[in-house]
Amino acid sequence: MGSLPQPIADDTIAAGGRIDERGTSESSQLELTILMPCLDEVETVATCVRKARQFLERRGITGEILVADNGSSDGSVEAARSAGARVVRIAQKGYGSALIGGIGEARGCYVIMGDADDSYDFSQLDGFLDGLRHGHDMVIGHRFRGGIQPGAMPLLHRYLGNPLLSFFGRLLFGSSIGDFHCGLRGLKRAAAAQLGLRAPGMEFASEMIVKATLAGWRIAQVPTILSPAGRSRPPHLRSWRDGWRHLRFLLMMSPRWLMLYPGACLVTAGFATEAAVLRGPIIIHGIGFDIHTMLYAAGAIILGTQLLLFSLVARTVGVLKGELPLTPSLWRFLRCFTVERGLSIGITLALAGLALAVYSVRSWAATGLAELNPTSMMRVAIPSVTLMLAGAELVFGSFLLGFIDVGSTNKFQE
Repeated sequence: MGSLPQPIADDTIAAGGRIDERGTSESSQLELTILMPCLDEVETVATCVRKARQFLERRGITGEILVADNGSSDGSVEAARSAGARVVRIAQKGYGSALIGGIGEARGCYVIMGDADDSYDFSQLDGFLDGLRHGHDMVIGHRFRGGIQPGAMPLLHRYLGNPLLSFFGRLLFGSSIGDFHCGLRGLKRAAAAQLGLRAPGMEFASEMIVKATLAGWRIAQVPTILSPAGRSRPPHLRSWRDGWRHLRFLLMMSPRWLMLYPGACLVTAGFATEAAVLRGPIIIHGIGFDIHTMLYAAGAIILGTQLLLFSLVARTVGVLKGELPLTPSLWRFLRCFTVERGLSIGITLALAGLALAVYSVRSWAATGLAELNPTSMMRVAIPSVTLMLAGAELVFGSFLLGFIDVGSTNKFQE
């Protein structure tokens, strides 16, 4: 029979922040920490702790139950202690902060976390523990496979929010996870320290999966039943605010989809359109495309060039901050795209645009500076300005990447 946690007299004060790797003799004696973030859950936290104790007893696991309290004022701390949990207080507010602080204070080799509102059954964690024991780095619940009981999830979340955000997560990061926001999940505590988890709010759920996917973790999914929360107070989750924070995080972690791919499409479409209209207007099904179309195409090229440069800057800064991994393709590109080569390409484009401008002025001079057809002038002037601006952006963008100096960091030397 494994040892069970005993109530303690004093709280452990934690501020949240990043997860630390700790290798104490006490932590090496425990296999599992069952972690529950808590904020005013006096109606349910004791029930969750008792169910977790039942699981530890039934499986004979040497473990602990840890409640990461995020500022409860309703007696949740006392209720958790009385039921047999160890309690740590997390000063920094937020769902993610509570879990980050709790993982950092955990003593188990594995950590299984879940909400303290009795919406998950902590007495039935077999699939999560078995998955971790079999070598998976993370095991996450799948509520849409396990079953969502009536009243357990708002219709907006069930049919729009969760499916849509999970779809974006799979699309942007090549993940196979079907339920990005299931609150019941387990992972190896030592491995969690390598992810650099830091999101303070509800978007922590997405951060954990995204960073684990980018790190190449083996992730298993377990069908999980979601029950109605046992509390009478309103939930802390705010649908639109927290949904936006999830989507914002997904987009910020994927410069390719946010900037690189749209930028490449804009540049390609812009150049193709300008080339098509360069010789004269095009009529398609009675609709004419002329110099006004060229103006919009020029704008697409300029904006697309900016997005391409922004995506490079965002990607390299993400690597330097430890938020994004250094992929072989990015490393090869950065080694190839030196400041000098970027300057050469930018100056070449700018000179080509300048040459078109000179050609336009010479054509005007050949007529004795007489009035020219404005349409003919614009057909040359628009590509000229487009090339000069795109070239200038590349020149300054090359200097910006050189200023970041990614090639001199250890991250890019590995």
